[in-house]
Amino acid sequence: MRKPLVVGNWKLNGRLAENKNRILALAEAVKNITQVEVGLCLPYVYLFQAQQLLANTGMLWGAQNVSQFVQGAYTACISAEMLAEFGCHLVIVGHSERRHYTAENSQKAVIRIQRAVDAGITPIYCIGETQAEHAAGVAKKVIAAQLSALLGLDELSLQKIFALGLVVAYEPVWAIGTGQAAIPAFVQEMHVFIRRLLAQYDSHFAANVRIIYGGSVSLDNAQSLFAMPDVDGALVGRASLNVDTFAGICAIASQQAVVQSHV
Repeated sequence: MRKPLVVGNWKLNGRLAENKNRILALAEAVKNITQVEVGLCLPYVYLFQAQQLLANTGMLWGAQNVSQFVQGAYTACISAEMLAEFGCHLVIVGHSERRHYTAENSQKAVIRIQRAVDAGITPIYCIGETQAEHAAGVAKKVIAAQLSALLGLDELSLQKIFALGLVVAYEPVWAIGTGQAAIPAFVQEMHVFIRRLLAQYDSHFAANVRIIYGGSVSLDNAQSLFAMPDVDGALVGRASLNVDTFAGICAIASQQAVVQSHV
């Protein structure tokens, strides 16, 4: 059985003092949740703080992006090796906001995935269609293209990526930050489609890879989303800034994991 993963993406938010209070409160709130892995992805400048506060808590921490370069004259870039020095477990790659604001594409994202894996960091590869693509009925075509950039890698690279536990995050762009999450049945359909695409390369990996959902996840819709058999957790944006809300989402994921374990 795939262990659910719930990750908070703080995006461009945080201050040292409020971070400390929020992180410590969250660690306390989820300390007895053992059926789910819980993580936070913070701005680079707060990774050292996360490392200090989350050590020995069982929670994971990570970054929101990573450079495709290893070292050199690349001003403002942060390498995977640098993230590894902060003990990062996770890194988000290919988020739609990066694709939109900085024109990052799937090819660059895949290189970033490789860099993360080389440094021992688990990448969360974000894929998803825009509102226009969704309305045009080409969501699956878009997803297939985004995944093909990954599955087109050589055998050895893919084996390393799969061995480290790549996480795929389906994030329909039209649902991110809008308060309008995708209907659970549609999310399930897309997750099954993603799993089938992965199975064309490796059926064992496809059966075990965690495919999580992101896009206006809340206390109101978490249970219906996590009830879907192919939804293995969530990448939570705005709601992760509220300790009670985020801890509640994690608790719902844990409860649903227990239910599914008895099915």
